[in-house]
Amino acid sequence: MLIRSIYAFIVVALAVFATSERGIGAESPCPSLLDHKFANLMEESVSLCQFSGKVLLVVNTASECGYTPQYQGLEKLYRHYRDKGFAVLGFPANDFGGQEPGSNKQIAQFCQLNYGVTFPMFAKTSVVGANANPLFHELAARTGKPPRWNFHKYLLDKGGQPVAVFESAVEPEDQRVTAQIEKLLIAR
Repeated sequence: MLIRSIYAFIVVALAVFATSERGIGAESPCPSLLDHKFANLMEESVSLCQFSGKVLLVVNTASECGYTPQYQGLEKLYRHYRDKGFAVLGFPANDFGGQEPGSNKQIAQFCQLNYGVTFPMFAKTSVVGANANPLFHELAARTGKPPRWNFHKYLLDKGGQPVAVFESAVEPEDQRVTAQIEKLLIAR
């Protein structure tokens, strides 16, 4: 009888332990802002949920803009901080001055050949107005600041919440940007 009781206790304890272990390692739900799928430049579907728990810099880009050289700074940021839980997400858009006229393939080639871009780049989209993709629509609604031009930047914390907005003229490696990134990377 005593052996059966000990055996039953061990079985129950192991079941409770296994359940609590799964709870500890379980993924938190995807933040609503990131709960979207978009095609990348190779036209493969990508869930933004895979970026949950990372500090993100979301940027609308264009290949024929005066701010286009910011690709270089964006890539430097990405390479410097990516192993610490940071990513840049690029969304090419032709909304401002027709400065992104190319196809997804042309955009991919341009970014690779001219700037060595390795950060995630998504298929050409719209980022303002009635046709804005859902991510940019929500970012504009939550911050009250829709993009006014190419290379508008939204900084999101690890919980997928926008915490800062940087206008196009603010360079990616500007101290205001890097200080915020570093602060968010060390935050719990």
